[in-house]
Amino acid sequence: MTPFRPARWLPGGHLPTLYAPLFRLSPVLQRRRERVTLADGDFLDIDWYGPEDSGHPCVILLHGLTGSSSSLYILGQQQALAAIGWQSVAVNWRGCSGEPNHLARGYHSGASEDLAEVIEHLHQAAPNRPLAAAGYSLGGNVLLKYLGERGADARLQAAAAVSVPFRLDQCADRLQLGFSRVYQARFMRDMLAYVKNKQRLFAHQDRGAEHARLAALGSLEGMDSFWDFDGRVTAPLHGYTSAEDYYRRCSSRFFLGTIAVPTLIIQALNDPFVYPHSLPEQVELSPGTQMELHPGGGHVGFVEGSVAKPRFYLERRLPQWFVSQCASGG
Repeated sequence: MTPFRPARWLPGGHLPTLYAPLFRLSPVLQRRRERVTLADGDFLDIDWYGPEDSGHPCVILLHGLTGSSSSLYILGQQQALAAIGWQSVAVNWRGCSGEPNHLARGYHSGASEDLAEVIEHLHQAAPNRPLAAAGYSLGGNVLLKYLGERGADARLQAAAAVSVPFRLDQCADRLQLGFSRVYQARFMRDMLAYVKNKQRLFAHQDRGAEHARLAALGSLEGMDSFWDFDGRVTAPLHGYTSAEDYYRRCSSRFFLGTIAVPTLIIQALNDPFVYPHSLPEQVELSPGTQMELHPGGGHVGFVEGSVAKPRFYLERRLPQWFVSQCASGG
């Protein structure tokens, strides 16, 4: 396996982070959408791509904050997996598929119960087909939390997590520094629009109880940081007493030691969302976890190659990891 060589024409942490969202052409995939009904009456939409009944495990892909199954890193990974004959299914967290979800609650960095329901749904549909999973940023945090909670009972053959916000409190602090405040401002805009859109929708639908839960949040004005949003929105909507309580109970760094599934973590030291001191030490990792720590790559960037022919390391590394860990092919 050729090691990752960061593109020299994208120095620092911000340029590789921004390159794909700003300049990459979107892969065009003909996918099949399925709606998964959750135990609480809400739903998730999942998008299938690749050869069916290929004899290989199916890979579940989990997007990051304010992303969707149409995020470029998800589409690129689905294309790369299909190229080696593997099927994948991209999960849209609640309300991220282009249609508001039915409940006041949404998704967040600790929503491992939703991932568990997706995995159970896939297992029930095809009990003999092995599953693997890859999560990016928020999706990586959810995946690692799920793996740590379930231990040997996690129904996955292998997992990979990329650009993980291991300590949510420290990431909330990191995004208030320097140019990273630009990312924070965009996240705030998108997350507040997500909540306000549901408030308007529920006010005109027969969803009195759910609209009341959103109305109880009070004014959404004046929020300019994750500490604000998570304290005033995420925590009350999802059963946490405060932003601090949410961060403490959902940060994946506290779940790493009990992971039993073979897991690859890919992280960059120049990730503009994550302090280097937020990264776990080797002693915190379970024996089956392998961590690749690269000096460059940014946040879910990992661009290599030339200006004329850029390549995306994750789209060759993750398929290689899954093949190596699922050699039996199911």
